[in-house]
Amino acid sequence: MSEEQQDQQVIYIGRKGTMSYCLVVVTIFNKGADECILKARGRSISKAVDVAEISTRKFLAEQIKIDDIKIGSEEIETDTGVKTVSTIDITLRRS
Repeated sequence: MSEEQQDQQVIYIGRKGTMSYCLVVVTIFNKGADECILKARGRSISKAVDVAEISTRKFLAEQIKIDDIKIGSEEIETDTGVKTVSTIDITLRRS
């Protein structure tokens, strides 16, 4: 798999609505991808979990599963100094 194809299968969760990200997950798997990675940090972590659960239980039930979850933290430079932000990577895979 080329690096460009792999980058297209990574979804960065941000400010859009939950259903927008669910639609992207469905589109990626309908195009034939075997895996998709949801990445989020900070307050978007709960939205990433919601997207994973809705996608696996409602839209693509019995077609995909949650394969791996990685949690961590990043240090970000701000005006007031260094801030630590939590991160999550959720890997969805075709079952």
